[in-house]
Amino acid sequence: MEFRTVPFDHPDAVKLIDAVQQEYVTRYGDPDITPVDPVEFAPPGGIFLVGYAEGTPAVCGGWRAHDDPEPPLAPGDAEMKRLYVVPAMRGRGFARRMLAELERSAREAGRTRMVLETGEKQPEAIALYRSSGYESMPKFGVYANEPLSLCLAKTL
Repeated sequence: MEFRTVPFDHPDAVKLIDAVQQEYVTRYGDPDITPVDPVEFAPPGGIFLVGYAEGTPAVCGGWRAHDDPEPPLAPGDAEMKRLYVVPAMRGRGFARRMLAELERSAREAGRTRMVLETGEKQPEAIALYRSSGYESMPKFGVYANEPLSLCLAKTL
C-alpha cells in the first residue's frame, strides 16, 4: 500500500469520494450533506490521502482541523472524513492502515483528538473505529439531531 497526499479534488480522490457518496445513498437514501470545502483538506490545516494497491486507487480518507469550533468540538480537533475502501479491496486491512496513517499525520500536525461522524447503518466502520480506541462523544455537525448518527472521538 502506497499512501499519497493529494488535493481533495484530485481525479483519484474525486472517483473514490463519488463512490463513498453512492455508498451513503445505498445505505441511507441520500449522500452526506456535510459542508466540505476542498481547501480544508490541504496542509497544514488538513490532509487528504489516497492509498494505492498495485497502482490502483483502493482507499481514501482525510481530516480537517477545527481550531475555532463550537462545542462539543474543541481546539486541536481533527475531523475525519471520507474513509472508504473500494468493495473489491475490502477485507485486506486497508481501512485500518488508512485510519492509522490519518491519525499519525494529524498527530504530527499538532492535532490532539480525532473526531468523526458516522451512522448506525455502517456497522463495519463502527467496528473498525471501536476496535481502534474510538469512544462515543456528543453529536455534532449537520447530523447532530439524526437518530442514526453516531459521533466518535479518540485522543491522539
